[in-house]
Amino acid sequence: MRSNRAKVRASVSMAATLPMLAGALALGIPAAHAAGNPGRDALTGTKPLWATAKADKGAAADSALVSARVFLAGRDARGLADYAKAVADPSSAAYGKYLSAKQAQARFGATKAQVAAVKGWLKAAGMKVTAVTPHYIAVTGDVAAAEKAFGTQLHNYAKGSKTYRAPSSTATVPEALKGAVLTVTGLDNAPHRASHKDQLPPPDAVFKNSGPFSSYYGSNIASTLPDAYGTKIPYAVKGYTGKQLRAAYGAGKYTGQGVRIAITDAYASPTIAYDAATYAHKHGDAAWTTGQLRQVLPKKYTKTKECGAAGWYGEETLDVEAVHAVAPAANVTYVGAASCYDDDLLDSLSKIVDGHLADIVSNSWGDIEANQTPDLAAAYDQVFQFGAVEGIGFYFSSGDNGDEVAHTGTKQVDTPANSAWVTAVGGTSLAVGKDNTYLWETGWGTEKASLSADGKSWTNFPGAYTSGAGGGTSKTVPQPYYQKGVVPNALAMANNAAGNRVVPDISAIADPNTGFKVGQTQTFPDGSQQYSEYRIGGTSLAAPVIAAVQALAQEARGGKAIGFANPTIYAKYGSKLYHDVTDTPTGTELAVARVDFLNGFDAADGLATSVRSLGKDSSLKAVKGYDDVTGVGTPANGYVDSYRRH
Repeated sequence: MRSNRAKVRASVSMAATLPMLAGALALGIPAAHAAGNPGRDALTGTKPLWATAKADKGAAADSALVSARVFLAGRDARGLADYAKAVADPSSAAYGKYLSAKQAQARFGATKAQVAAVKGWLKAAGMKVTAVTPHYIAVTGDVAAAEKAFGTQLHNYAKGSKTYRAPSSTATVPEALKGAVLTVTGLDNAPHRASHKDQLPPPDAVFKNSGPFSSYYGSNIASTLPDAYGTKIPYAVKGYTGKQLRAAYGAGKYTGQGVRIAITDAYASPTIAYDAATYAHKHGDAAWTTGQLRQVLPKKYTKTKECGAAGWYGEETLDVEAVHAVAPAANVTYVGAASCYDDDLLDSLSKIVDGHLADIVSNSWGDIEANQTPDLAAAYDQVFQFGAVEGIGFYFSSGDNGDEVAHTGTKQVDTPANSAWVTAVGGTSLAVGKDNTYLWETGWGTEKASLSADGKSWTNFPGAYTSGAGGGTSKTVPQPYYQKGVVPNALAMANNAAGNRVVPDISAIADPNTGFKVGQTQTFPDGSQQYSEYRIGGTSLAAPVIAAVQALAQEARGGKAIGFANPTIYAKYGSKLYHDVTDTPTGTELAVARVDFLNGFDAADGLATSVRSLGKDSSLKAVKGYDDVTGVGTPANGYVDSYRRH
């Protein structure tokens, strides 16, 4: 739901660009011999691009505190990447031969000797080890100790209107560690990370949609409003329910029985169990059984003001209710992060992998690619690769700002959806007709025009761009093998003649104007907290819907994990298993009428009437075949059943 009530991850390190790496599915950051620094290996990408000589404000104080994470490369980083690819490739002899979490760590994780060597080096430099996990060693120390450990100087740099600390040269590690270190994060401190303890705030202020509504697409025509594109248009739907979505995406008899889905977001809604149970009861979804929904939460939360903690309650609520609506028998584990920062979100993903808490993971958060630094990209990819060898698939929403130009001024994709190791989920506008009949979909992209004062026309029709499914071509991630021969060269080579990753891979309902009804406890104007319902969308809806559809597919194949799904998703491309989504599926331009409360709650302050055009996603276009709005398309009848043959 990043479009209307956005919950976007705050990146720990800002404004860096990932290096091009050899191989379509490279691990992340290879260590290289550090030029001019004999006996040291460079950790490529640890000096952010904004740390320029022009911005240099001088050396950081020796006594300033540094908190860092040293990520472990493990005993066979290349082997991990190779096995992760093989086990997910239907054409490989190793396809589906997953390892347990314990086996994966034994085969690819860091050895005791590597951990001991890294700890010894850090302690010898004066750093204090504060945590050791299978993935990283967390340390603290002063600037002088950090400079000694990582073979670089830490300076202060101007970045915009503020000043942050960062390495003046690429960080290095002793050559004697023999590739034990993958990367280090935390040497730069942009943006500032608060460390004080916070209490979670109450739910967000109530939000409601005004009518008139359609109960299904086209059921209520706005006959008294002006035409749009030469015809009368319908009012927006009140919000689709699980029955309508299951029918649209070919759920059939499957319910996700026996399949485990995990959901990650920041924080945790204190009313999620009540809200989810109430919603299911009101809309005819199967009642939650004892233990079917559980939460894995951190001991404490941080940065609640920076991250807008209460806003994440709605995100969790949407994800949980959407998953259950489409896969009502699946077991759901919500894994909440302590904050919306990368370190904490990585910890949540690692909990799922290390404990194999689920086979399918829905993630409705992200950031722009320009904010993803190489060190963090490597850390994320390593977690995704460990997940792949265990048979765990990660699904990430592709973003809600189209090509991001209107939002950032630069055409770019979102991350972690840009990773070659995850399934990026794009978004559509969905039309479900009478008797739950699938009518059509367009790429999600909205232009909005308001009703004129005299009520006879739409002002500046079709109006300004407001939001749309994220997509496009990565500037940093090489083209993965599974996209070759499917993704048009015009997209793949948009930023590099060698080809890059294009987002998304697959898509589902996202447009808030054809959105999903959700139920949540919210704060009303009188201060009371009450359950209420509203329509919502965004690729934050598309991701859990696709995760739920994949749960149905896993049930169809007898419960055997699908794992990293992209090779299989692309292998089915061009078949009738997908709705091939275009922006004008009926041959004409499409739009809906929408009426909103000006105060977001009731008609006391008046109403606002607007027309919302569909299929207008910035510079991105949904066309026949693969496109960078909807990927290969959306699941059609037969998609779920097709997994029975694999």
